[in-house]
Amino acid sequence: MRAVFMGTPEIAATILSEVIKSEHEIVAVVTQPDKPKGRGHEMAFPPVKEVALLAGIPVFQPQKAKDPEFLEELNRINPDIILVAAYGKLLPKTILDLPKFGCINVHASLLPKYRGASPIQWAVLNGDEKSGVTIMHMAEEMDTGDVILTQEVILDAEETAGTLHDKLAQIGGPLLLQAMDLLATGRAPRIRQNPEEATYVKMLDKSMGNMDFKQPAVVLERLIRGLNPWPSAFTKLDGKMLKIWKAKVCPADSLSKEKRQELPGTIVVVEKDGFGVITGEDILFVTELQLEGKRKMTTEEFMRGFQVEEGTILGR
Repeated sequence: MRAVFMGTPEIAATILSEVIKSEHEIVAVVTQPDKPKGRGHEMAFPPVKEVALLAGIPVFQPQKAKDPEFLEELNRINPDIILVAAYGKLLPKTILDLPKFGCINVHASLLPKYRGASPIQWAVLNGDEKSGVTIMHMAEEMDTGDVILTQEVILDAEETAGTLHDKLAQIGGPLLLQAMDLLATGRAPRIRQNPEEATYVKMLDKSMGNMDFKQPAVVLERLIRGLNPWPSAFTKLDGKMLKIWKAKVCPADSLSKEKRQELPGTIVVVEKDGFGVITGEDILFVTELQLEGKRKMTTEEFMRGFQVEEGTILGR
């Protein structure tokens, strides 16, 4: 097939790389405009653009998918199919109706669960046992189209949004190619989603990472993994930003009655390899962190140069 690929972030770049290696021809790539990045605010290419340029594929970066000049160019290209993976913008009906085989989307959840912008992170945040990838026909309303194929992934006990992202990126490309083969031979199913089972997830915001120690430790531990690598879970230590990168849940049964009654956020245990914080339920034992202005390190390494004392209250 002659395909146009539309996508922006790393997961889309991984999928694009897989399609480029196939017998299908990517005639153009569409991605979001370049954006400033890092402390220097230098303009940076989206990951999909980098892959496309290395492969010598023309790249288009319209401000809006319905820009007249872009639509004219897309009509001129006249692809057999449009492949979409985390493009970041809704497509107008004029684009959805353009290709012979339609617009096919790669979505990083098992639809109809987790429609929306951040399905990978919410699977971890909510403590799900499984996630996966859905290949679907696109419709005008976001993530509502008929399903072609799905593939499940079981989450590990220490799964982060980053590790789950990589797993789904690896299966997304092969699953998309499988769906394209089914479409080309007229054997692709159209499985309607049950709207009563649909759930929606919002975009992530940095403020979500602000840890509320009145929450149970199990919820906080999932927050740490679900917001890793971005935007990260954080609190304050002596007025400085403290990012928490890894922790485990420990029962509070071994604590004295006095320590169990400490304010949530109080450090109640200090050991060689980490420290424990009392929460709304149980102890959050921190094993990897990053203090403002410092690099990420194990808590054991951190405590060699920074004195952590019982009774210290985080969040201040």
